[in-house]
Amino acid sequence: MINYVKDCITTKYADFNGRARRSEFWYFSLFITLVSWILQYVVTYSDLNSNQVLLVYINLFFVLAVIIPRIAVSVRRMHDVGKSGWYILVPFYNIYLACTDSQFGENEYGPNPKGIGNNKGTDDLINSIGKQ
Repeated sequence: MINYVKDCITTKYADFNGRARRSEFWYFSLFITLVSWILQYVVTYSDLNSNQVLLVYINLFFVLAVIIPRIAVSVRRMHDVGKSGWYILVPFYNIYLACTDSQFGENEYGPNPKGIGNNKGTDDLINSIGKQ
């Protein structure tokens, strides 16, 4: 879980190419949601006015810092199911696609991140064994 979040924030910060597994997408979404809730809770229930303003700015900074990686991982998730990244703008259908399993094998956006079905030549060779 931590590796997915770390990858989304560091190495794949603004990477809109390739594919993202369901686990990468949902773990990153969970991380963003939990941190946002915690920051909002602290801002809402803090007693000191000067600290409250600082916490509001920290919360705002966090939200702005994760906008780009959130969009990037969402686009890569749409690519994983074989759809264009623009499908993140379609209400409800984008949630359905985010829950859908990866498209088998390679697609136009790259190899399957699970590694399933990526070796087309090897699969054909194995399936042809015993057939003459």
